[in-house]
Amino acid sequence: MVLHPVSAEEEKRNEERATRSSAALLEEVVVTARKREENIQDTPLSISAFDSTQIEALKIRNLTNLAVSMPNVALDDIGTTRATASFSIRGLGVNSSIPSIDPTVGVFVDGVYMGLNNGIIFDAFDLENIEVLRGPQGTLFGRNVTGGAILLNTRKPGDEFEARVRTAFDGGGDGGLNKYVTGTVSGPLSPNLKAKVSAYFNDDDGWFENDFDGKDFGELRQTMVRPVVVWQPNDNFEFVVRYEYTETDGHGPAGQSHTNGAGLPGQPVNNDRDSFNFSINEEGYQDTEAHFVAAQFDWRVGDTGTITNIFGWRDFESRAAGDVDSQPVSLFHFELGIDAKQVSNELRYNGLFAERLNVTAGLYYFHNEIGYFERRNLLGALTPDDSPAQTQDGGGNYEVETFALFTSVDYDLTETWILNAGVRYTYEDKSAQIASLVRNINSPCNVLDNTCAFDFVDDDNWANVSPKAGMTYILSEQARVYGFWTRGFRSGGYNLRNTALDTVNFGPGPFDEEQVDSFEMGVKTAFARGRLNGAVFYTEVEDMQREVNLADPNAGIVQVIKNTADADILGIELDGVFSLTENLTLFGSLGWIDADYDKVFFDLNDDGSIDSLDKKLKLPRAAEWTYNVGFIHDLDVASWGYLTTRMNYAYRDNSAFTDNNLGFIRAQDILDAGLDFHAYSERWVLSIYGRNLLNEVKHGGDGQLPAALSIVPLGGTFSPLAKGRVVGAELSLSF
Repeated sequence: MVLHPVSAEEEKRNEERATRSSAALLEEVVVTARKREENIQDTPLSISAFDSTQIEALKIRNLTNLAVSMPNVALDDIGTTRATASFSIRGLGVNSSIPSIDPTVGVFVDGVYMGLNNGIIFDAFDLENIEVLRGPQGTLFGRNVTGGAILLNTRKPGDEFEARVRTAFDGGGDGGLNKYVTGTVSGPLSPNLKAKVSAYFNDDDGWFENDFDGKDFGELRQTMVRPVVVWQPNDNFEFVVRYEYTETDGHGPAGQSHTNGAGLPGQPVNNDRDSFNFSINEEGYQDTEAHFVAAQFDWRVGDTGTITNIFGWRDFESRAAGDVDSQPVSLFHFELGIDAKQVSNELRYNGLFAERLNVTAGLYYFHNEIGYFERRNLLGALTPDDSPAQTQDGGGNYEVETFALFTSVDYDLTETWILNAGVRYTYEDKSAQIASLVRNINSPCNVLDNTCAFDFVDDDNWANVSPKAGMTYILSEQARVYGFWTRGFRSGGYNLRNTALDTVNFGPGPFDEEQVDSFEMGVKTAFARGRLNGAVFYTEVEDMQREVNLADPNAGIVQVIKNTADADILGIELDGVFSLTENLTLFGSLGWIDADYDKVFFDLNDDGSIDSLDKKLKLPRAAEWTYNVGFIHDLDVASWGYLTTRMNYAYRDNSAFTDNNLGFIRAQDILDAGLDFHAYSERWVLSIYGRNLLNEVKHGGDGQLPAALSIVPLGGTFSPLAKGRVVGAELSLSF
């Protein structure tokens, strides 16, 4: 046998192949799901995670690109106000744009909990990783993560100078083009100091066309700037400060009216649910400005442990208006404003003792102040100049203060058995001053200007304990099984959008806390050509908090927040990635849940009684089946570079939107694909991509409108549309 020496060029090519898109999906992913860095395969939790190379390979631009591509996970934008998260994991989700309603899925950016669902889905860029944790995470992450948690971590500057520019444009609807430009400059300033500045600009002409006037609709202008500074005076200490400024302005929701669940068509215009047609005479607007700071230090103490402190601060302001009647006449339009300020601090310690006891313990503080204003402009069609015949004004001030203590331990009982346990104590105090909209009819006022009289003032507090206990058994270096029981809570609270005349039975609160107990067993396996993970879970929900949406002839839509039921949810999850050849990688996932009410203590179907008909209803946002399958293939092209082909098909079952099941979210068949041309030098990448190539119609919600608003026929729905098919091109340059 004659051995031929490998040339330097060929050796370089081999190294490049190991970092290509198909190989990127097989890389070990480091996660922080247990507030320490570890391989995802060693973490006894159900997690979907994507590092920076995988985010790039899959062309993930924001969280909604992952909306239907993970088992039992739905990451949607509710659409009432742009970029408001409507996330659901394992059948636990909240359909609400009310800022005082706590989510079931917590979002954490650089370790900081986002205390407001509004304004957190705008395009994420320059990310180090995304982690989606399924199931309650109350022990380490605390409040309002009964469904799960989403961790977004941005990149830190590297040890060498680097610069990158990326530009893209896309379209596909009846509207105009969508343009993006991003840039990053990063590198060392001194031996102990590194810095990075990233900037992002998005100019979207709007994907839709408004049938009312034939104009492009969905306009958005967004600017983001994110500087990061890292100071590392020695090997034992690192201090990172991140700041982000975001400014956006654009149109309001593209509300479609179609025949509602009661069989009432919208009047005077009724659209096909399976279309992107809509006709509204109020284009609305949304202007937001946000400032965010995350400051973290990690101090290694001796040889055993690390002290970490994460300080967070966010200032968010938003003003918006939109057309809820979804008609070319003025019947139900809204204006709203949100001013929110939050501050938080987490101090924790993680240490390994005697090579077998891993301990994480910490203290947590969170404070959030929210001011909310809403105006409903009603029955403008009855006046000569289209001005509202009736206005309703309200909203309120909301304050939340949280204190928590937590600890988590992993103890190696033997070489194969590991004990996993933890507990968190949380005390939370909430206070509310609320002006009910029905108490300010044709009496204009604005909560944010301190001109509204409050008809409801109250405060309450909740204390709870979130324990966890489980075991992990190591089958081999490549396989392990685990099982655990854990408990999570969402504390009680208040409804800042009070529109009910009956403030005793359906008023602003307080509603009580929700408790979730979850039992999970899972297996994680890795092998030479990939990995396969699976889990079975059973969840018991006690005193489920729900936003019950009801059509109302006086207010249009009434939203009542109540503890409505106890429920049981059984589910299965599988996900894996497989290398079929050196250049071809297959990935996929499967999720199934069976969600049923165990007890019902609220009239969910609004028929005047609580009975078996209520118990037979489907839980909102609990799609039975979710699955996806995709591939990435790399192909050498002559001597200049290689071509990456990628495709992913994802499916999600239809699901109820309203508790009475009259409103629903249709099933989704999403096909994404793309071609990426990489130079061997990786100095440039040219991409052609398509999202939602089957042009599936997707609604953020399906609000049911009454047969008539006062004396004017209405019917139909308020169903904000999401974009359909998008095709585009992207050029990335590195220096």
